[in-house]
Amino acid sequence: MPPGLTALQEELIGWWAASGRDLPWRATRDPWAVLVSELMLQQTQVPRVVERWPLFLEQFPSPTACAESPVGDVLRAWAGLGYNRRAVNLHRAARAVVERHGGALPDDLAALLALPGVGPYTARAVLVFAFERDIGLVDTNAGRFVARAGAGRALAAREAQVAADGLVPEGMGWAWGSAVFDLGALVCRRRVPVCSSCPVVGSCAWARAGWPEPDPVTGSAGISGGQPPFDGSDRQGRGRLVDALRAGPVPVDRLPSATGWPEDPGRATRAAVGLVRDGLAAWSPDGTALLLP
Repeated sequence: MPPGLTALQEELIGWWAASGRDLPWRATRDPWAVLVSELMLQQTQVPRVVERWPLFLEQFPSPTACAESPVGDVLRAWAGLGYNRRAVNLHRAARAVVERHGGALPDDLAALLALPGVGPYTARAVLVFAFERDIGLVDTNAGRFVARAGAGRALAAREAQVAADGLVPEGMGWAWGSAVFDLGALVCRRRVPVCSSCPVVGSCAWARAGWPEPDPVTGSAGISGGQPPFDGSDRQGRGRLVDALRAGPVPVDRLPSATGWPEDPGRATRAAVGLVRDGLAAWSPDGTALLLP
């Protein structure tokens, strides 16, 4: 056991027991509900997911309910969450769960990874938060904790996962995962970590070394860099067009205004073609309008 590991575990779990966030998806172990929450939380702020998660599950309470619905209905229910491709991936994953696993999400890492749109972090998150497995998680928030507190240095992808797994107290995978995320979101932040009030500062490898530069999160695995500007981007135009489609078909001659590019019809058409390619839209039978699939 690495020096100070027991203290780090006890300090973090103790802090979380008193200060952890009360999030609705923490009250369930339903694998489908956990998967939905994880996909929603990717690049979407927690308060927005708190609002949308229960409404989505009312409409699609199971993989079967989602799989049996048109993908357009899933896209409509995804309104306000951004990154609409996640909704399409969720629908595809639901269909795969029905076809391959009888409508129940598997509790096997390889089987989860084989689902459309489910990557290494998401698969492990389902195992931790639905099946309470004792494995570590490495995403932006958790990765900061692993690099700073656990290792005190930047980590490559494979060693980051090994390090994360080695930090989990036996029999406490669910609580540990929740605690690590809350610390990363509230204290061990990217730009300005609140080390002065961190509950694990006495056991943090980076702090014990005197906070040497560079910050261990720089170049460490699982920690995303900054997003490119949204305003004026293709992503913004695509998002506007999907929002317009939620209200009904968009005639071809309205594509430029719907995307916010009234002076660039070529760019608007390319956005529409991209949405069709990615499964987020379809052309009407006569080709005169774009609609949700």
